[in-house]
Amino acid sequence: MNKNLSEEATQAWIQLHHAHRHLLEKVEKALKDAVLPPLGWYDVLLELYREKPAGLRQYEISEKILLSKHNLSRLIDRLAKNKLVTRHTCEEDGRGTKIRITDEGVKIMKKIWPVYSRSIQENFETKLTPSEFVTLQQMLKKVLV
Repeated sequence: MNKNLSEEATQAWIQLHHAHRHLLEKVEKALKDAVLPPLGWYDVLLELYREKPAGLRQYEISEKILLSKHNLSRLIDRLAKNKLVTRHTCEEDGRGTKIRITDEGVKIMKKIWPVYSRSIQENFETKLTPSEFVTLQQMLKKVLV
């Protein structure tokens, strides 16, 4: 392996992280301004909604969410405390639990989406052309292999 990292790769790496952080900060601010829960709540609720009514085990949620998996257990505790999710004994083995979204969780998720999608549109979609999005997707797929 080459020990000398190119300046181009270094700068692209830095810009990728700056862009990621910047875009997430914009979304979080928009949600806060709308007096809505943070994006991490939406991320978990969406994955549970997709698996409705079966639910997911915590490790399955961790594999599916887009955001940080750090403190997922505490996040699920907060969602349960706010009656947005419930825990149920796992029917497959009886030892674990499955987490399911509640009707209230669906309502909150559906309130968050318009604010979230508007932020994506304003801060991301309007910045690039359709062909640039295709190129970006192709480039990121190469990195994800």
